[in-house]
Amino acid sequence: MSWIRSCLAAMTLLVAAYADAAGEPRIAIIIDDLGYQLDAGRRAIALPGPIALAVLPGTPRAAELARWAHDSGKEVLLHLPLQANSDDKHDEPVGIDLDMSREKVSATFAMALNSVPHVVGVNGHRGSLLTRHPGHMSWLMEEISAHKDLFFVDSYTTANSVAMQFAAEAGVDAARRDVFLDPDRSPETVKRQFERMKRLAIKRGFVVAIGHPYQATLELLERELPKLRDQGIELVSISELVR
Repeated sequence: MSWIRSCLAAMTLLVAAYADAAGEPRIAIIIDDLGYQLDAGRRAIALPGPIALAVLPGTPRAAELARWAHDSGKEVLLHLPLQANSDDKHDEPVGIDLDMSREKVSATFAMALNSVPHVVGVNGHRGSLLTRHPGHMSWLMEEISAHKDLFFVDSYTTANSVAMQFAAEAGVDAARRDVFLDPDRSPETVKRQFERMKRLAIKRGFVVAIGHPYQATLELLERELPKLRDQGIELVSISELVR
């Protein structure tokens, strides 16, 4: 029965976090995978409105881009690499794999967090394997909960993710990704997903969307984000939706 209580707790957390979404539809957008390319990262940071920037720990430009985002008034997330499947560990400088012990998870999380300044929350990079595993997700949420000001966004790369359940158990504010803006890099796909995001926000009252610093994604967001207000949709920070 404990898993039922955990699921109910997660649902309660979602309802509480989005309780005021019945008014103007609200959208929060996260741009993932910052840390390698300086020009693309700066262009993402320059997007209009309260876009969040998710920075890969240990990457060559991680600290620089995180500081740039913070100084530009944008929220910074730790984009934490998590193992995606059993025969493919992450290939990023810092990340969490399924064969890590509790102590190694703790040390790796601390290393990742220390490499990205001004972090307000955490979201996963890949992670379709690790987010299915109760033990490791419990450990990760314990680490996040030790930093009372941090929240978690489940990138939801698998329908079997238990991240929201264990966030609730650990008392971590959390939300889940609803739409990927760019499952491929074609302008047509990005446009279709952007319109889907808007329809879902109007229908449900809120949406968490994730994109990447791809050319097609940045071009569309530069063009379309300023139009949202006139369409009756509010672009908000991810922390506003999560909290």
